[in-house]
Amino acid sequence: MTTAEENELLVHTGPGTPGGRLMRRYWHPVALSEELPPDGAPLPIRILSEDLVLFRDEAGRPGLLQRHCPHRCADLSFARIEDGGLRCLYHGWLFDVAGRCLEQPGEPADSTYKDEVKALSYPCHETGGLIFTYMGGGAAPEMPDYEFLKVGEAHRFLHRSDLECNYLQSLEGNIDPVHLSYLHRPHKRADARAVPGSDDRSADMYYAEDRAPRLDLERTDYGIRIFSVRGSGPENQYVRVTNFIMPNSAAIVGQEGRINEGYAVHWHVPIDDTHNMRFDLTINRVRPIDKEKYLSRETNLLSPDGTERRRLSNRYHQDREAMKTENFTGMGRSFNVHDAFASESQGPIHDRTRENLATSDRIIVQARRQLLEGIEAVEAGREPLGVVRDPRRRDRSDVVVMSKVIPRSVPYQEAWKDMPPRQSAAE
Repeated sequence: MTTAEENELLVHTGPGTPGGRLMRRYWHPVALSEELPPDGAPLPIRILSEDLVLFRDEAGRPGLLQRHCPHRCADLSFARIEDGGLRCLYHGWLFDVAGRCLEQPGEPADSTYKDEVKALSYPCHETGGLIFTYMGGGAAPEMPDYEFLKVGEAHRFLHRSDLECNYLQSLEGNIDPVHLSYLHRPHKRADARAVPGSDDRSADMYYAEDRAPRLDLERTDYGIRIFSVRGSGPENQYVRVTNFIMPNSAAIVGQEGRINEGYAVHWHVPIDDTHNMRFDLTINRVRPIDKEKYLSRETNLLSPDGTERRRLSNRYHQDREAMKTENFTGMGRSFNVHDAFASESQGPIHDRTRENLATSDRIIVQARRQLLEGIEAVEAGREPLGVVRDPRRRDRSDVVVMSKVIPRSVPYQEAWKDMPPRQSAAE
């Protein structure tokens, strides 16, 4: 069981907290690139309980600064983008992406005071259609070489949403294979795709028929490789391989294209202790993604009359009749809505001392342990798991997602190694 003290360490990520110091050792996405187009307005951003402003200067470089001007604290998200930086509307002070004060128009011409003033700034890195930041101070680590950040624009679909709860309870839903047999279960076959190696059976059919999968895990350099194994007749087994990526993301089986051509990544970034941003990255390494299909799925997030988003405050527009005819939740077909219910209904910050964990929670237990070990490492002055400092160790090609039926005679722990070469479409 998670103790009260451990829960406090895990859920609080603000400045000066042990969990916050852990989170600040990693790169985190803060926005989609498309949210910050050339000549676009600055974006007010709250991340890890800090109020910041994200902007793109005239040269196209993203910058992340403290929200309030160092002079008299006006909000810089209203500022002008000009002359190489962000100019405060109040007195015209100008700051570049590194936080340097370039101009103080109201000061004497011979004043050097601008050289003494600096806005808090965090480095940004743009890749894979996302803008990342590092908030740890000192030299930033290497950005791991993930396949899902290398595919070309036509081969990815990105989506960002906000959730009204602590990041960890949202994250934990992504690394819990057992819930697939219940939370997302349709009453009729919803996925037309057959699992490779099966006799035309879909994954949701396996989830419905075998509701107590065998769970196993491997600790890796990036986090945890997760195995869930379900029956598939007397001679075969259905194996699903997913991943927990320290400290706050998961690579899971996606809904795009043919099975095993790609996958999805869910990245839960703390806004503060009671809210998080969910970044969904869906990729297909083989063929371009049908983005119109994904955009049309946005309607599944709406109420039945299409006017209001399903959220906790309206009980996700749960339909008790639809629970009998459509799916297990009666909350529409969007997995995002189902996930939001499961995490938000636990409360803004889940009290893990009230849980009664079972054998089906072994992945959750291990992930919490890795996070606590990471906190301990940072407090002791060591690097936590998954932080890359050596450019030669950036490779993350062992982050593999798999959904496949294999013979029972084949060790399920080895099956992911036989997947096709993970070659991405170039940017």
